[in-house]
Amino acid sequence: MSEMDPQVLAEECAKAMFARDRASQKLGMNIESVAPGKAVLTMTVTGDMIQGHGSCHGGYLFTLADSAFAFACNSYDRATVASGCSIDYMYGAKEGDLLTATAEEQARGGRTGVYDITLTNQDGRKVALFRGRSYEVRGTVRNSEETA
Repeated sequence: MSEMDPQVLAEECAKAMFARDRASQKLGMNIESVAPGKAVLTMTVTGDMIQGHGSCHGGYLFTLADSAFAFACNSYDRATVASGCSIDYMYGAKEGDLLTATAEEQARGGRTGVYDITLTNQDGRKVALFRGRSYEVRGTVRNSEETA
């Protein structure tokens, strides 16, 4: 049996994960693109995401970045979870803003990886910078029953 093309594998992993990812679906996230070690997701800021200072609650920004991180680090069909992450908020997002989270693998070896995610608004302005550290667990992405 021949090995699957890495791009096709990444796309199949994203499709399988997104089908089970009710949180990302509920928040209106869309996968714009995925490739080995990379993912681009978008989300529109809704009125329900606005906090007491009139901008998007940081938890929603973190969630968008975390979702992009998840799709990037799971693109190899090896079940992978976050072992840690951090975020720096740069600019407030407002209701109606279209946010884009671009995740890029910086390093991957053994069972660990490092990913940087940049959140921008529709004007290309940086909203937040996120760094995630990943850890491979048992199982595959496309067959969730194997994942432990």
